[in-house]
Amino acid sequence: MMEKTAIAALILSSSIVSSAEVKIPTNADEDTGKVMSQAYWDIWNPEQQKKIDADIEANRKADASVKIGAVADGTDVLVEQITHDFKFGAHIFNFDQLGDPTLDAKFKSQFGTLFNSATVSFYWTQFEMQPGRPRFKAEYWDSQKFWADAESPKTEPHWRRPAPDPIIKYCKESGVRVHGHPLIWGSRSWQIPAWIFDYCLEGDEKAEFEKLLKSNIVFGVKSKGEVYTDAYRKLTPQELDAKFPKLAANMKELFKRRITQIAEYYKDTVDSWDVVNESAIDFEKGLMNKGGLLSKSVYGIMPADYTFEAFQVAQKAFPESVKLNINDYLMKQSYHDQAKDLIERGCKIDIQGAQMHLFNPKQTLSIAKGEKFRTPDEIRETMSLIYVGKPIHLSEITITAPDTTEQGRMMQAIITRNLYRVWFSVKPMMGITWWNTVDDCGAFGEPAMSGIFTRGMNPKPAFYALNDLINKEWKTKLSAKPDSEGNLKFRGFRGKYRISWKDKNGGEQFLYYYLK
Repeated sequence: MMEKTAIAALILSSSIVSSAEVKIPTNADEDTGKVMSQAYWDIWNPEQQKKIDADIEANRKADASVKIGAVADGTDVLVEQITHDFKFGAHIFNFDQLGDPTLDAKFKSQFGTLFNSATVSFYWTQFEMQPGRPRFKAEYWDSQKFWADAESPKTEPHWRRPAPDPIIKYCKESGVRVHGHPLIWGSRSWQIPAWIFDYCLEGDEKAEFEKLLKSNIVFGVKSKGEVYTDAYRKLTPQELDAKFPKLAANMKELFKRRITQIAEYYKDTVDSWDVVNESAIDFEKGLMNKGGLLSKSVYGIMPADYTFEAFQVAQKAFPESVKLNINDYLMKQSYHDQAKDLIERGCKIDIQGAQMHLFNPKQTLSIAKGEKFRTPDEIRETMSLIYVGKPIHLSEITITAPDTTEQGRMMQAIITRNLYRVWFSVKPMMGITWWNTVDDCGAFGEPAMSGIFTRGMNPKPAFYALNDLINKEWKTKLSAKPDSEGNLKFRGFRGKYRISWKDKNGGEQFLYYYLK
């Protein structure tokens, strides 16, 4: 273990310069290169910054009182925060996929310098490519050699979808929280395996189902979604239920099997799960078909009321200590109403996920010009709108650099700093997860410049913006004196602390303390 730590430190020290060498402007006066417009700084003005600071002080810190006993005369007690209670995360989809052992080693050594939480891929399409054969354990095509030899990594079916066991092992050894994503999602492009309908359709139902599909759809071939005929569109949910009762029963059982199989395998090893992803659009459109058999989801045919059903299965299958999340991009009243409805119907929703992606580089440029988009007030209003009394996990965030120039990367860093500050200040927020940490390692259609590292694993200004916040501005380190009875009081960011001092005999003493 010591050897691994030493190697990681060596890699880290050779690849990351001091963040003091990369100064991120925090206001208009510091922005001497005029990276951002005056209109941008008018939005992120001193009054807003003061409010953000005040909210961080109120919502992210707590008062501590620790009994430590007698301290040597004339000495102080050193209080050092060593971990955060708040979850600063990133997805870890490119684990061992960078095509070079040195780059993979850098990725692993640098991940934990910022992130204490990792979102691990469990997309059904690549997790269970053949029915009944889940990819828990790594195989040859998960190896570094496979990716080093791959001529076109992004066209490989399991790009960004590595086997989870080695990643979870790495996270546990590194003290990184594990978040699984997702168990259930309707997307035909990213989640539902191509084999599902062949697997679930029986007898006459298969022929009837084929009549509802356009002729260019072939069973077992993955498409962007089932392309339905007008005959399908005219069917009511009740008529669909009557036509395909076996399909409905088999799909429901298959969805249940997926959740219970994963739960039985990992038990409480994975700390939290996105039980259902991006289903609020179906709720908003009234497509859940509560009490029925099948849902005419925006994604295609799904089991009826699938979000409710998934939570009912998950909360029985997983230990109580495992956090169950709902996750969505639809930051609207309908998402609030859906989450509230599920809770009132007995669903164990521990955490509410929220997404905020700036995928389009033009959005970044518009923000820099001073467009009123992702402003502090807008973010507060959005979080208040969706809030149902549960902690909020900003589960997927993307902040894209408009280009690879120094100015473009600094633009990304400034926006990153300010958005993280306001997100961190929101009271119900429990974590923030960056989506693509390495440039040019996203999915098809996602920008190539949204990482905090270049493709060669060199840190960009956005890395330093986060490092300054997570490891400096938001990490408490201070000296204090206890009272005459040995009681030490201080105020700090929530998390784990190492408290050390010299006793009356000059001996070194320390204890660990968790500030909640």
